[in-house]
Amino acid sequence: MLPPFPRHIPPLGPGKATSRQRVFAQWRGVDLAPLERAQAMRARPASALLPGVLAGLHLDRRRSEAEVVKVWNNLIDPNIVAHAQPTGIRKGTLFVTVDSSVWLNEIVRYRRKEILDRLQHSFGRDFITKISFRVG
Repeated sequence: MLPPFPRHIPPLGPGKATSRQRVFAQWRGVDLAPLERAQAMRARPASALLPGVLAGLHLDRRRSEAEVVKVWNNLIDPNIVAHAQPTGIRKGTLFVTVDSSVWLNEIVRYRRKEILDRLQHSFGRDFITKISFRVG
């Protein structure tokens, strides 16, 4: 058997209660409006959450790495592109993997400055400050 409905409406807190809130409070026998208001205040629109989620995915860094690869393939000598590819960028250092020690020696000795100048001209001196080549 259900308990009888209270004859009075429990206080709903500050502000004017809607008829819906009064009916629910009467039916429940408990005023849950403050709890519902607190939960509603914690809810945020997706547009407020999306920038944080995208920042967590580091999409801007991945996009810039993809742009470096695209520029690398277009600006650098095709002979070098055939043997060396950028693999990542961290704190201004571009990491490039070269397929053999012979090509690594050739690039580091004779072409490093030219490659760095071309990339800095395309992206700016702050984006790529140095290049690290390694055999991979």
